[in-house]
Amino acid sequence: MKHWIYILYSKKANKYYVGESSNPQNRLAQHLEHRFKNNFTKIANDWTLALEKEVPSKKDALFLERFIKRMKSRRFIEKIIVSPDILIDILKNK
Repeated sequence: MKHWIYILYSKKANKYYVGESSNPQNRLAQHLEHRFKNNFTKIANDWTLALEKEVPSKKDALFLERFIKRMKSRRFIEKIIVSPDILIDILKNK
């Protein structure tokens, strides 16, 4: 089954959110509907997909999601959006 790492952006909140999913478009709709009550994305209702990058497996998507979140760096997220192949390099070096 295909899997993606995705990054959402809210202009209103000026924030990014990183997640993983087998269907990023559907997951975006769920975030916009505030289906996840305790989720960070409830702070805004204007989320857009800034990046969706297919990865080899769910395991890899979860690894990348945790890796990006641990970095706690907006600059790193923005660098990934500009150059998504950084994610492939991260997976090669894990």
